[in-house]
Amino acid sequence: MLETSQNNDANPIPGKRYFTIGEVSKLCDLKAHVLRYWEKEFNQISPVKRNNRRYYQRQDVLLIRQIKSLLHEQGYTLSGAKQYLAGENNEDDQSQYKQLLRQTITELEEILSDLKKQQKP
Repeated sequence: MLETSQNNDANPIPGKRYFTIGEVSKLCDLKAHVLRYWEKEFNQISPVKRNNRRYYQRQDVLLIRQIKSLLHEQGYTLSGAKQYLAGENNEDDQSQYKQLLRQTITELEEILSDLKKQQKP
C-alpha cells in the first residue's frame, strides 16, 4: 500500500501513462485550479500540454501528493516547500521510489489474484 507518512490518499495510482487534470484532481483530492496554481509555483510539476489540455505523468502525481503533504500535513509554507523540494533530499527520492515500488507490487498482486481466479474451473 502507499506510505501514509508521505500520502494520506487511499486512491492508488492507476497504471496509465498520462492523466488528465480531472483525474489528478480526484487522485490527489485537490481542485483543478489548485493544480494549475501549483504548476506555476513549482517548476518540478511539468505536465505535457497538447491542444490546451494538460496530461500529467505518474511522477507528477507523486510530486503533487508530496507537495500536498508538505503544505497541508507538515505545515510548510509555499516558499518553504519550494526550498525543501529544491534541496537535494536523497531520503525524499528514496521514499518516492519506495512508494512507487509498493504501488507496483500492489498492482502486480492484484493482477496475479485475478489470473488465479480465472484459472479456477
